[in-house]
Amino acid sequence: MAESTLSFAPIAVDRDVEELTRPSQSYWEDAWIRLKQNKRAFVSLFVVIFMVLFAIFGPLVSRFSFDEQDLDQTSKAPWSDRTVKLISLESTWIDPKQMGLSSDLTSPDQLEIDGEPNFSYVRLVWSQVIGASSYLISRNIVENIEGQPTGLPLAIVRGSESTHFEDLLDLRPRTYWYAITALNADGEAIGPPKSLEVSLQQAVSVADAVANGWITEESGLTTGDSFKLPWHPLGTDYLGRDMFARLAKGAQVSLFIGILAPLAFMLIGILYGSVAGYFAGAIDQLLMRFADFVVALPFLLFMILFKLVFGIESGSSGILAMLVALILLSWPATARLVRGEVLRIREEGYVSASRLLGTETRWLILRHMIPNTMGVILVTFTFAVPSAIFTEAFLSFIGMGVEPPTPSWGSMCNEGRKTMETTPHELIFPAIFISITVLAFNLLGDGLRDALDAKMRSRE
Repeated sequence: MAESTLSFAPIAVDRDVEELTRPSQSYWEDAWIRLKQNKRAFVSLFVVIFMVLFAIFGPLVSRFSFDEQDLDQTSKAPWSDRTVKLISLESTWIDPKQMGLSSDLTSPDQLEIDGEPNFSYVRLVWSQVIGASSYLISRNIVENIEGQPTGLPLAIVRGSESTHFEDLLDLRPRTYWYAITALNADGEAIGPPKSLEVSLQQAVSVADAVANGWITEESGLTTGDSFKLPWHPLGTDYLGRDMFARLAKGAQVSLFIGILAPLAFMLIGILYGSVAGYFAGAIDQLLMRFADFVVALPFLLFMILFKLVFGIESGSSGILAMLVALILLSWPATARLVRGEVLRIREEGYVSASRLLGTETRWLILRHMIPNTMGVILVTFTFAVPSAIFTEAFLSFIGMGVEPPTPSWGSMCNEGRKTMETTPHELIFPAIFISITVLAFNLLGDGLRDALDAKMRSRE
């Protein structure tokens, strides 16, 4: 048979050689790109960064200290009127008789205001009632109706000739109705009460305004002039403390606990789960049964026990006891996740090759197994942070966590709930900060879970 030779000629190709349209990317570069494509997770990342920056720099930019009190500015909402009138404020009140005021009170049932009423005091003077041995002073926030109670009893002025009273009790910028009831020796009313309507305007003395730095002596303001008080961006609480400064300080406490505690107990869980997953067998069973035992321990009970162990008394901050309880009782969940990942990774070919090459167990765990579980670890961390923040807020809310005057978002909610019907901003603002932070960490965790899942890349 004759041999035949075959010759092959290259086929002419009109198009250029196909080039790679997608550059080579590492695992983490690809995860970052897919995280940026998730708008909710990416926005949540910036919210988390903002909260951290707010905790660091918020107390520095605030012109007020978190524990600085101004009792003339209690429970002020951010939108409240800040206009204040300058008055001449005397340190003591002279008896109206010595001031010659009693000679002007000709009617036995006459009731008048001495001076100009303001936030600091309301001074009442009235004429003497024949047969009266004392006078009952009441205050109401609605107009008095005949036959109905005259409001909050403020005091009983003893003595028939004592015809003046100074009200200093929690005065607010509103209208009050005062009532004076003359009482005989048996405590019975002599005739109907005399009422007086009083509208209060916020006022301060020139000396106090200068001392607080609200005005200067060079400003030229005198008694009778008005000026605006410094603005509190988020209002003040029931003790006149700036809400912005307290929320910033509370962010330090809440995020400190919310980030430090998960970092600590996750580190324990990573090491514990890695050892259990790598050795498997009897060691794995022994370690995981102990983890199950820790899971069964009641958190609140140990929180109370740790407060007793550390000698934390009522009214003292329980941050240390809270951190210890979170760290010692929260690591088993992380240990279980890492154990499952290590059990899967230990059967991979590169791990078997490392064993054949004589790699030490410690190096196998630290170099191959733990780094390949970082995706699960990061996602778990982002979910553990809001859980720790919520735990701190709950414990502080029920009085077992951070105690005043140290602020935290949970303790601020606990304080704000007492006045939420009249001054809701004291509860709304810390509740909003807790909600936004917890939501941001949860959405970021969802985004990281999708971005770090290698299977998601294969489906694209």
